[in-house]
Amino acid sequence: MIHFTLRRCITQGGLPWRSLQPLIKSSTLREKPFQSWSPTPLVCRQSSTNRLLGARAIVCLPSRLCHGNPLDAPQKENTPPHAKEEAFSMKALAQAPKPALYLGFSGLLPFVSAPLAMAAAGSFCPQVAYAQVVYGACIVSFLGGARWGFAIPEGSPARPDWKNLGNSVVPSLVAWLALLCRDNVTEGTLLVLMGLGLSLHYDLTLLPGYPAWFKAMRTVLTLVATFSLVATLALKKFGRQEEEPAAVEEQARS
Repeated sequence: MIHFTLRRCITQGGLPWRSLQPLIKSSTLREKPFQSWSPTPLVCRQSSTNRLLGARAIVCLPSRLCHGNPLDAPQKENTPPHAKEEAFSMKALAQAPKPALYLGFSGLLPFVSAPLAMAAAGSFCPQVAYAQVVYGACIVSFLGGARWGFAIPEGSPARPDWKNLGNSVVPSLVAWLALLCRDNVTEGTLLVLMGLGLSLHYDLTLLPGYPAWFKAMRTVLTLVATFSLVATLALKKFGRQEEEPAAVEEQARS
């Protein structure tokens, strides 16, 4: 188009150079339209030694020079909220719901009342001691069932696998064995103590998922129940033994 315009101007007698400038500018604008500016990467030239070694070119974008390389920033771990266990602390007991606190600590009354009643009477009563063993066996079985119910719902931190469900059955079996020791209260009490300690070990270390306030409450309740059972064993060892009603009737008949 430029050559055609020049040839036309020459045949008509020629035009000054100033009159040709608008035509040249308009033709160049038509041939090369306006392009949007985009940041081009700044390529660092390599030295001759780097070229011989075959090193790659380093590409540095202006946005990375100003704001840093986002690839170098530490990536956050995409872990679910329940995956991280809450740290165990006795201070978390203040965050426990009031119904859980009232019901949990009121459940200690059968444990504490048995040794207190025998200490007030001044003698060891096998019936009262066995009643304490029966109640302790029920609590141990309840703790195992609580773990089972905690692992069953969808979205629970504890999965319904062999580890959670299998270990939650063990306290119930220990409680059943304790109930069979009717004639030997000492063995039944020791089995209940073993079940309480095993359940606490499961909830604190082996099986995760419980909130911190529940772990703190479980620790306090287990310690009080353990001291109550140990007090019953101490009364049987060092206290005066109360004769059973059958032995008293035989002595009266003789």
